Amino acid sequence: MRVKLEGITVLALDVPRLTRFYRDVLGFRTVAEEAHYAEFENEGVRLAIFSGPLMAGNTHDHPSFAEARRGQAFELNFECASPEEVYTVYDDYVAKGAVSIAEPKAVAWGHTTGFFADPEGNIHSLFAVNPVEPVSG
Repeated sequence: MRVKLEGITVLALDVPRLTRFYRDVLGFRTVAEEAHYAEFENEGVRLAIFSGPLMAGNTHDHPSFAEARRGQAFELNFECASPEEVYTVYDDYVAKGAVSIAEPKAVAWGHTTGFFADPEGNIHSLFAVNPVEPVSG
């Protein structure tokens, strides 16, 4: 039996603050916004933010939901149409409040990639596939 990834839920300590970031900085349109939950319109996979401490109640009070997170737990990758667009979007996100982690640059795996963080410290990437240079013979 195969299952389909339907959604990603980001657990947050401050849902309203993280919701504002994903809405106002990244440009996601909210389809549901409550004090402890937000969901965004997205083609493909559903992206939501939910209160970490409240998730504990859904998991028989598992202690990991009440602990402060240490280290990177996930990364969202946002694809741009071109390397030039990576630079433009990156600068726009940082100007709107994203934390600059690593400015865009061409990297060995054939992308132009930049990294930024949201208000809770989750680091995400913007990237574009670099055009392939024609081989001259």
